[in-house]
Amino acid sequence: MNTRLILSQTTLQRVSDAKTTALFESCDPSKRTLILIWPQFGDFDTLEYAWWIKRDRAKLNTANIQVRAVGIGDAKAGEQFCTYTHFPANHLFIDPTASLHHQLDLYRGLKASLPGFFSQRNAQLSGYLNLLLMCAGIGSPGTLKEVLRGYTGDKSAPQLIADDEVIKAAPLPALKGEVFQRAGGKGFQRPFELATLRLRNMAEVLSKWKTYVPDAAYLTQRGATFLFEADRVETDQVGTDQVGTDSRLLYEWRDRNILGFSPHMSDPINALLTASLKGPAQEG
Repeated sequence: MNTRLILSQTTLQRVSDAKTTALFESCDPSKRTLILIWPQFGDFDTLEYAWWIKRDRAKLNTANIQVRAVGIGDAKAGEQFCTYTHFPANHLFIDPTASLHHQLDLYRGLKASLPGFFSQRNAQLSGYLNLLLMCAGIGSPGTLKEVLRGYTGDKSAPQLIADDEVIKAAPLPALKGEVFQRAGGKGFQRPFELATLRLRNMAEVLSKWKTYVPDAAYLTQRGATFLFEADRVETDQVGTDQVGTDSRLLYEWRDRNILGFSPHMSDPINALLTASLKGPAQEG
C-alpha cells in the first residue's frame, strides 16, 4: 500500500473555511508532515491525542514537524472540537463517512450486528453496542489495561497537570493541579491524574453528544498516525529552488483498540519522535 499516494490524492473539507482541498495543500515542503487519521471527533482517542499535540507543540516545532488531521464527523463537530481542544481549524479536515479510513484499510472495530432492524437503524444501534463491548476489551485488546493506568498512575509518564492548573471535570468540583501531589508526588503521572483528564473529555462529549457524534455507525472506527520526511529542496544551475518529493514514511501506527493511538501511551509524542530517528518505517 502506498500510503503517501493515497493521502496526496485525498481531498476533504477543511474546518476553517469549508473549502474542499488536498491534505498537503498548505504544507511547507521543507518540513516533516505528521498526518493524524482520527476516529470520530467525540472519541476518547481523538480528544486525548489532540491534548498531547497541544501539550507538546513546542517539541514538534523543534523537530520541524507540521501537523494535519482528519476526523470523522461533520462541520459542526469539527468546529466544536477545535473550540474545546484549541486544535487549529485550518489544519483539520472532516470525513463524514470514514472514506479515507477505509481506503487506508484501518481497523473498523468490532462489527457485531443486531438482527430484526432496518439496515440504517441497525447500523446506529450496533455502533453503540459494539462501542460498549470494545470499552470492555472485546475486540479491543489493551483498552482495560490503559483505562486502569489512568487511575493507578505511571512513573514512566510525565506529569500531566501543572500544580497551578485548575481542572474542571464534571461531576467533580474544580481541582487544582497541586492536589495530585497528595496522591503520589510530582514530576510523573500521578494516580487519578490521567483519569481526571479523560473524565473532563467525557463530560464535554456527553454534554454535546449530537454535535460530536452525528452518525453512531462509525463509533468503533479506529485511526492511524503517519509521519513523512520533508521534501527535498535542491538548487538548479541558475539558482532556482526545485522541490522534489521525498515520500519516505518515518513512522506509522495503526490503532487496534480504544485508547491505543500509540504503542507508548505514556508519552506518545516522544514515542513517534524517537521512532522517526531510526529511519524509514515499513508500511502496513
